[in-house]
Amino acid sequence: MSDDADPAQAAETVRQLRALATPAGAAALARASQLLTDRTDVVAALSRLRAEVGAELAGPAWGIARVRARARPVFGDDADRLLWTTGTLEQAGRPQLADRRAARLLAGGARSVADLGCASGTDTVALARAGARVLAVDRDPVARELTRANVTALGLGDVEVRDADVVDLVADAADGRVAGCDAAVLDPARRSGGRRVLDPDRWSPPWSTVTALLDRVPACVVKVAPGLDHERVPDGVEAEWVSVGGSIVEALLWGRGLSSTWRRATLVRGAGDEVLELVADTDPGRAPTAPVRAWLHEPDPAVIRSGLVATVADTLGATLVDPQIAYLTSDAASDSPWVSSYPVLDVLPFSVKRLTALLRARDVGRVMVKKRGSPVEPETLARRLRGPGSGRAVVVVTRVMDAPTAIVCGPAAPLAGPGRATV
Repeated sequence: MSDDADPAQAAETVRQLRALATPAGAAALARASQLLTDRTDVVAALSRLRAEVGAELAGPAWGIARVRARARPVFGDDADRLLWTTGTLEQAGRPQLADRRAARLLAGGARSVADLGCASGTDTVALARAGARVLAVDRDPVARELTRANVTALGLGDVEVRDADVVDLVADAADGRVAGCDAAVLDPARRSGGRRVLDPDRWSPPWSTVTALLDRVPACVVKVAPGLDHERVPDGVEAEWVSVGGSIVEALLWGRGLSSTWRRATLVRGAGDEVLELVADTDPGRAPTAPVRAWLHEPDPAVIRSGLVATVADTLGATLVDPQIAYLTSDAASDSPWVSSYPVLDVLPFSVKRLTALLRARDVGRVMVKKRGSPVEPETLARRLRGPGSGRAVVVVTRVMDAPTAIVCGPAAPLAGPGRATV
């Protein structure tokens, strides 16, 4: 349990989860799901539930039904059998990625795995489905109850759920094993009081436990914050960043017994059936810099965070527009999955007045604004640049050779995301 958890609230949540795991609870969940599917007003739905299943089950069933509806696009059919709280669903990883981690952990011959910080049991489920004996560990009683319930709901055996201190288990690890297991998954808590904890030394367990696990258990994987400083990555440990839909969804440190490269960028496309990987055995350094050319390329976030921009630049025959900015430019278009490419129409010193005049002259009325290395707010600038024209354009506000610059490009193919806005 995290330091700021309320023991009384945790005990009440456990009680509710156990009630929902009964046949009466299952019926209440089914009825709540039906009312939600029918788009019944929340007040009316809760009133009907209280009348039909009782006040004790009505609220918890409605809450879980809503969480399941949110989980369905990611967890598919399993969503209607699994239990989460709102918080544990937010922390739960994608099952396809958990399956991928499990396969790699077990590929070396491990048969037992400790899930250190099991939360709602996403990794425990993936490991058990892959044939491992799993020890699921968490100090939080809600996490333990969720994991037990979810393993039972899916009919998975050979799983033990235990209340234990991960710090102590790792400290006692020996002969490449932890808590009697051949391998381990560690997911430190990186939030406290609803806020992200940026300092790894203040994670739970702290960074010292992360490095101890990596030192003592060769077959392990640790989930870390995507913004982890590369200098923190121990020698011989592979760091991997995974992106889905243009956003980083996880960052991983692989133990020395599983590491096969220096850095890895992974791109998951579609429903998770296609996984692309880009690796480098050593630091590729920084790509060369040159003026903006005919095409502008935005590397996938996994490429940027993994430090492999120069690797992609080399394959594209591209250069950086600025030594400190991760935009690439080249003479030719690219169909590389590692970049989003835009044809360059104009390059000019950044000025809202000049940009507006240029866009009007080009009959551009709607723009997507993207920025990197600039203090501008994309949404605000997009509204200011909106005009009566029928055309569309991408306006990239960045630095070129250390000078504030606007690069006007052809229509954008990617959807809007972090650091960009469409108006």
